[in-house]
Amino acid sequence: MAMANRLAGSTSPYLQQHAGQPVDWWEWGPEALAEAKRRDAPILLSVGYAACHWCHVMAHESFEDPDTAAYLNEHFVAVKVDREERPDVDAVYMGATQAMTGQGGWPMTCVLTPAGEPFFAGTYFPGEARQGMPAFRQVLEALVDAWRTKREQIATIGAEVVGHLRATGSVASQPLGEDELDASVRTLATQYDAEAGGFAGSPKFPPSMVLEFLLRYAARTGSSDALAMVEHTAESMARGGMYDQLGGGFARYSVDRYWRVPHFEKMLYDNALLLRLYLHWWRQTGSPLAERVVRETAEFLLAELLTDEGGFASALDADTDGVEGAYYVWTRAQLVDVLGEDDGAWAASLLEVTDAGTFEHGTSTLQLLTDPDDQGRWATVRERLHKARSERTKPARDDKVVAAWNGLAITALAEAGVLLDERAWCDAAVRAAELLATVHTPAPGRLVRTSRNGRASHNAGVLDDYGCVAEAYVAVLGVTGDAAWLRRAEELLSTVLEQFADGDGFYDSAADADPLVARPRDPGDNASPSGTSAAAAALVACGAVTGESRWRDAAEAAVRAAGSVATQAPRFAGWTLSVAEAQLAGPVEIAVVGPPGDEREPLHRAALSTTSPGAVVVAGEQGTEVPLFESRVLVDGRAAAYVCRNFVCERPVTDPSALTV
Repeated sequence: MAMANRLAGSTSPYLQQHAGQPVDWWEWGPEALAEAKRRDAPILLSVGYAACHWCHVMAHESFEDPDTAAYLNEHFVAVKVDREERPDVDAVYMGATQAMTGQGGWPMTCVLTPAGEPFFAGTYFPGEARQGMPAFRQVLEALVDAWRTKREQIATIGAEVVGHLRATGSVASQPLGEDELDASVRTLATQYDAEAGGFAGSPKFPPSMVLEFLLRYAARTGSSDALAMVEHTAESMARGGMYDQLGGGFARYSVDRYWRVPHFEKMLYDNALLLRLYLHWWRQTGSPLAERVVRETAEFLLAELLTDEGGFASALDADTDGVEGAYYVWTRAQLVDVLGEDDGAWAASLLEVTDAGTFEHGTSTLQLLTDPDDQGRWATVRERLHKARSERTKPARDDKVVAAWNGLAITALAEAGVLLDERAWCDAAVRAAELLATVHTPAPGRLVRTSRNGRASHNAGVLDDYGCVAEAYVAVLGVTGDAAWLRRAEELLSTVLEQFADGDGFYDSAADADPLVARPRDPGDNASPSGTSAAAAALVACGAVTGESRWRDAAEAAVRAAGSVATQAPRFAGWTLSVAEAQLAGPVEIAVVGPPGDEREPLHRAALSTTSPGAVVVAGEQGTEVPLFESRVLVDGRAAAYVCRNFVCERPVTDPSALTV
């Protein structure tokens, strides 16, 4: 079939899942729009992602149905989009869906004119009418009738929606100083769930970026209230069913207020952000729980998401054989079967596995609400349960490599590897960065968003790719001392300023990208940092290493661009607020000079142990061609740390215990 040939070559596992369907799918691009214009047919745009449960349901009910597919092929040009590969397309049409229906989500279903103007939008439609929802076939038939008989009305709707999308792209600038950061913390405190941790009610998503801000705020101000919100939430998440007590790593979100029952998909970006958060919590307080979560989550990344090419896969599915959570949940009987009567009963009590079950069909998620009295027994039980679980059918893995999310993982692993003296984590970070610097870099300063099996897609990088990868390159510079990583970071950030910036902030797509009906721009964070906040973080880091004012000035502009979101809705601007904290506290530049070995490594760890939000640390040999290393030499033949804060430098130190920041 033609459609099988069209999608089978995609780098997206999600698109490949649809390659064998009877729907004549197209990928998003000029060719699909041209085909719709040639046929004078509307475009049926279906947007989803590989780990989306209801995307799979709609695919099975409708897209695999021969009669529905035949009708769709006859009357529409069907376009399938992986939202993780094309966040720009997703952002534009999700904005349209929300504007037209008041809500959004995936699968997202939009119908467009051949020019790409949306005139109908929705989410999931069942194969058969039920619960007040029309059948998908009924929706298609009504749209075909409207296309034939109400073309003027369709044109009017499309123009109005596009006008709305373009109008909402404007942003208001707002600087973020001490007063604004104080006010943001007060706002967050009013939304805080003092009983269960986190913010607002269910479902609860891990507020990693907001907690990072609160942690940095506490480090700068000494606020016990801010730190308490972090510690309570982080502990609640790590002890609940949203955290994988056997294999490490966090699920996407909790369906309940108390973090007991997750939506079981595991996303790379969540685990990268949470790994860094728990690392910084451990660094700031020495929490043993935080250290355990860091170690287990880092090992989860390397064991479950690392690809053969050295990058990190995007996600693990929520379902196993079509059953959500089947890989992760247990009954008392299953525990006894694996562990025997005594250990099984002990584990059931420890892990909150009940006869009635805390999940579905009598099964329970595993929670570790208190530390076991017998750690040795728990270690043995955990290992036996993990081994038994590994024999179950594993959830599918979306093994495409997303540049931005890999950038987040690289930064977290590089920092954690140094601080916890785990060389393998640093090595993994460097190898993933090398994949981005080769496969994902078609020309100096340009990025491709996704790859799979070492083959780059045709999807151009968007702003969060450039920001997250540039910050990752600075982190890799920090652990390798290789000046090539600084050059690569600066090339990416030059592209940010040339292709994404304008007088009011930053667009999420490049100026030379294929045009959409509206150019997306959203400074607010979602599940991962927004493009604007990711760029701001990278610009701050690069400015600290180089001392160049153009990077610092651009970082201030990026923070101002998201400042109004931060002051009005701080829950959706955690990364911007975190960067603002770094600007307020810094810059603190630390160069650790010396050959790799027993002298330099303790100094490097001590330097990274600083809790100052504005600190940037680079370790390298004398003569490293980085501005931070200019005139920095060994002291009496020994490795030394040079500290400069707020553009004033202190005497170098050779004793890690004397390194206080």
